Amino acid sequence: MAKIIGGMTTSHIPAIGNAMHDKLEQEPYWKRFFDGYEPVKEWLDEVQPDLAIVVYNDHGLNFFLNQVPTFALGCADSYQNDDEGWGIPASADVKGDAELSWHIAETMIRDEFDITTCQEMKVDHGFMVPMNLFWRDKPMAQWPKAIPLAVNTVQHPLTSAKRCYDLGKSLRKAVDSYPEDMKVVVIGTGGLSHQLQGERAGIIDVDFDLECMDKIINDPSWMTGLSNDYIMEKAGTEGIEVIMWMVMRGALNDKVEVLHKHYHAPISNTGAGVLLLTDAE
Repeated sequence: MAKIIGGMTTSHIPAIGNAMHDKLEQEPYWKRFFDGYEPVKEWLDEVQPDLAIVVYNDHGLNFFLNQVPTFALGCADSYQNDDEGWGIPASADVKGDAELSWHIAETMIRDEFDITTCQEMKVDHGFMVPMNLFWRDKPMAQWPKAIPLAVNTVQHPLTSAKRCYDLGKSLRKAVDSYPEDMKVVVIGTGGLSHQLQGERAGIIDVDFDLECMDKIINDPSWMTGLSNDYIMEKAGTEGIEVIMWMVMRGALNDKVEVLHKHYHAPISNTGAGVLLLTDAE
């Protein structure tokens, strides 16, 4: 049987791609940020997951403002990297698992999520930066398979943290009921606090970021009770991406074990958090 063995979170800031491409990991500005991923990379080397489900937001590559689905699931055996991530050159296609994707889609639709299924789907820095971060320095042939799960955090009206949390629970149900032996990790990407435009451009609320990280670990119901307006007031308009972390959290048990937690700010005008969680025994 398939099993979710852990959940991770990360920013998908495109400037990270530039830093990796230019080998800036040991530069003073970047070192502490990249050091925060080392324990997660070591854990991944140890457990060797077969597949990663990456929860991210599309940045106009597949969906533009005239048509943006709330939730879209890749249902293909490969995904074309068509966005260089502001520094990551376009790479070979990322391997998918269409059979598992369709199983997930069927489960979610039975759970009354109107998921958009994409038999052709390109992936941008929102997807590629996390994959390159967690499997940094490894050739793509050694990456696990991956499934993109896109959440609209761009074109209003947006879904809620609660809806994302519930989607994660449906995702867990789907993986648990898949008959093939497979180790799966779920990656929630985006955030934390940042705003890219307007009078509040550059806002970072460290206290709110740290509170979100703690509550997502220990009291996810707190996060599900926050309105999108409140999250954006505290964390900036692009800080709403933190709701995608709730998909990851919903895919884990109510009680989790924290294997790693790291926060760094600013990085490219953003508060960036890393979590590695597993189900508590």
